[in-house]
Formats: sequence, structure tokens, C-alpha cells
Amino acid sequence: MNTQNSTPAPTVWPTLLADDAHALIDFLVETVGFVRTAVYADGDLVAHAQLDWPEGGGIMLGSHRPDGSAIAQPPGTCGSYVVTDRVDEIYERVQRAGARIVRELAEQPYGSREFSMADPEGNLWSFGHYRGEPPTTA
Repeated sequence: MNTQNSTPAPTVWPTLLADDAHALIDFLVETVGFVRTAVYADGDLVAHAQLDWPEGGGIMLGSHRPDGSAIAQPPGTCGSYVVTDRVDEIYERVQRAGARIVRELAEQPYGSREFSMADPEGNLWSFGHYRGEPPTTA
């Protein structure tokens, strides 16, 4: 449990594989704003990395290897939605860095302000205010 609020620690972790995991980690940390929490590498190959999102949650990633992985799709095939109160700031930062914007920053009919971009591996990332619908009780 997080001691600052009642939100439980993440228990669902999107996973990605990358042809150049070190470069993808650098892009996601330096350009997008993820936090480098753990990187276990042997030279150019990243066996496991954890990047945390400062507003909660995170992702795990590693190097794509021809022998395959049972928990992730090939590089460039992941799509993720990231909840943030800093949509405009992130949009400006990734745009300045030359990231490919695939959906411009705009207000959505459901009340979210969001945009989408592709990372250097081709994965699609959407950033917005929309936090999802509240869970239903059984």
C-alpha cells in the first residue's frame, strides 16, 4: 500500500519488447517523463527494466530476442494510455523532442484532453486526463 493515499500499488504492468531497449528507456525517461526504477542489463541486452509513472503505475520492458518471450508482443506493437494531469506539458516536451504525433492534442467528447504519439520503436502512447469509469461493486 502507498502510504501517501489509499491507492494500492500497481498490480497490472504493461510489458514491451524493444530492438534497442536502452534507447527506448532513455526516450521514455528523458523525453516523456517516466522514472527509471530498475534496469538489469548484460551489455546491449536489457533482461528487465521497470519504469514508473510519477502519477502512479508503470511499465516493464526488455530487449527483443529471437528466441521469443511469452509475455510481450514484438517491438512496436504495444499501445498504452497514460493518465496524467500534465497533458499539455508532456505534449510540448515530446513535440520539441521530435516525437511523431499520431493524434494532435484535443478535447474529447467524453471530457478528456489528450494526444497520441509513437515512440522510437513504433509503440503508440496516448496521454490524457480521463481516469476511466469508477469500478462497479458486485
